[in-house]
Amino acid sequence: MTIRATNATNQADVIPLRPLPTAADPAPRDLPREPLWRDLVGEVLRRERQAQGRTLKDVAEAARISMPYLSEVERGLKEASSEVLAAAAQALGLSLADVLALAGERWVSLTAARTRIRSRPLGTAGGHRSVRRTGPVGATGPAGPMGGVLLAA
Repeated sequence: MTIRATNATNQADVIPLRPLPTAADPAPRDLPREPLWRDLVGEVLRRERQAQGRTLKDVAEAARISMPYLSEVERGLKEASSEVLAAAAQALGLSLADVLALAGERWVSLTAARTRIRSRPLGTAGGHRSVRRTGPVGATGPAGPMGGVLLAA
């Protein structure tokens, strides 16, 4: 009798948060990438600055931040703190809430466009995504009175 040794590891199963691609899905390179918040905020700051006909140097000086740093924020290369964003917004005559609202509007429009491209509803054949709720059987609410965890598989 031969006993085979197994190598046990402390690795957890990976649960994908997005559906697995199928042959009918567009290739990932064909989809626009999901927008990052820093890209959207930077786009708003740059668009507003250019609409006002102001230079990067002018706005950076008014905001009391370095010109190279503001340039990196506008290009989405740096994730600026709320203090930096508020200073840049104020230098442009905006509030931080204005900048965030404009970035949010842009995020919604880009996400909607991305969703339209992927327009397959979840839960259809080949969608590879199901959600199961955890929590007590017969509990009230989405996953019981204490909330619960949604697991995507």
